Amino acid sequence: MFNTIIMRKLLTLLSLGSFLVCTAQADLPTDYLPKEFHAGRRAALRQLMPANSVTVVFAYPTRTFSNDVDYLYHQNPDMYYFSGYKEPQSMLLIFKDEQTDSAGHKYSEALFVQKRNAQAEQWTGRRLGVEGAKEKLGIPMSFNGEDFKNFNVDFARFDKIIFDRLPADLADNPRDKAELFDLIAQFKQKAAMPEDYSKDPRFDNRAFRQLTGTLREIKTPEELTLLRKAVEISCQGQNEVMKVVRPDMSELEIQGLHEYVHKKYGAEEVGYGSIVGAGENGCVLHYMENTKTKVGTSLLLMDVGAEYHGYTADVTRTIPAGGKFSAEEKIIYQLVYDAQEAAFKLLKDGAKWSDAGQAAKDVIAEGLLKHGIIKNKNEVGRYYPHGLSHHIGLDVHDRGNSPVLKKDMVITIEPGIYIPEGSDCDKKWWSIAVRIEDDALITQNGYELLSSFAPRSIEAIEKMIAQKSALDDFKLPPLKSAEKKGF
Repeated sequence: MFNTIIMRKLLTLLSLGSFLVCTAQADLPTDYLPKEFHAGRRAALRQLMPANSVTVVFAYPTRTFSNDVDYLYHQNPDMYYFSGYKEPQSMLLIFKDEQTDSAGHKYSEALFVQKRNAQAEQWTGRRLGVEGAKEKLGIPMSFNGEDFKNFNVDFARFDKIIFDRLPADLADNPRDKAELFDLIAQFKQKAAMPEDYSKDPRFDNRAFRQLTGTLREIKTPEELTLLRKAVEISCQGQNEVMKVVRPDMSELEIQGLHEYVHKKYGAEEVGYGSIVGAGENGCVLHYMENTKTKVGTSLLLMDVGAEYHGYTADVTRTIPAGGKFSAEEKIIYQLVYDAQEAAFKLLKDGAKWSDAGQAAKDVIAEGLLKHGIIKNKNEVGRYYPHGLSHHIGLDVHDRGNSPVLKKDMVITIEPGIYIPEGSDCDKKWWSIAVRIEDDALITQNGYELLSSFAPRSIEAIEKMIAQKSALDDFKLPPLKSAEKKGF
């Protein structure tokens, strides 16, 4: 019966052809980046591009989740940054100089998008199409992807062809001649790209990263609005979990509570896999299994960031799941807190990244040495194995290339100490893991702590844990299947 119904629907859709289309979605958020923002980013890139060059940006590929089901699609941040287009199977050309088409029209950019298709949209969602791209994105030279094959562009006359590294694992659907596989293949053919293009100076991956890094490391006012919201949502998640956490909760349950709060405030995604590690699990820097069934009374490291309209926060809090820090946990936590404070003092426009990093490292080294956890300061990397900070924005590790801090950068400050079981120190320190991560906006004379909504100090965290939460009554009945199996 199911297959028969599907076939009838397909035949109906095919017979209707282009006359049946999905209507536009209503009640959407009103604070997406406007088309003027993306146009401004294209203009800014054009200013930085070398003479007689073209930049080529491809969408990210779709990825298989299981069998014939794909992961929820996430656009290449560069494609979104420069166009606002969120769909796969697409490419964008940005020319340094104005081009002229066969009809004498001038243009400096061209976008190739997914073709409207009633049958596909019925199953996988609405498409913007050519007319939508022209209207919503403000790119007059928008075309269907299938049009790129015959698009009149002579790549041979450009001194530089600038693009990011190309994906190497694309599948080819022979029934679709306008998918990403074909767009890249046609680009290579039109540009006469050699097999090893790294030896041809005309094809420049490095310039792409440098140019986009220069732009993306400095946030515009529109971007800061979205980043502030992403950070505040992430902090609200941390706060509610602090108030509701209990020793009998699982790591997965705590992850779910964070992400529920994110979505309640309108965040579409998390910016990275949520890290919720209790006790020894906190010593794994990118622990994402989150499978421990009871967090107990140990420290709970929660590195969870909401993504709001493409922009992601990155906030970590480490809390005592039992409500109070032990004596040893207080010592390690205070060391990390003091290291973070030392780094904050050095943040301002023109300061070196490395100075803040060294200040935090020195505090941790001195503290570990004082408490006999290390024998000399050179061993600090054993328990503090990562760097202090990175950019955030459209990526959780956002693009940037400046050796000094600049006004309107948004960066993390995240010192940590991780002492796994079996470490060469007194057992009382084993399985203590602390990371405190905050998001800071660099200003002319200092910084603004965007993530101040979530408490950082020992006293403030214990006070927050003691409060009532809106999620306290969020309880579900046990599963019947679990009761039958005696779980």
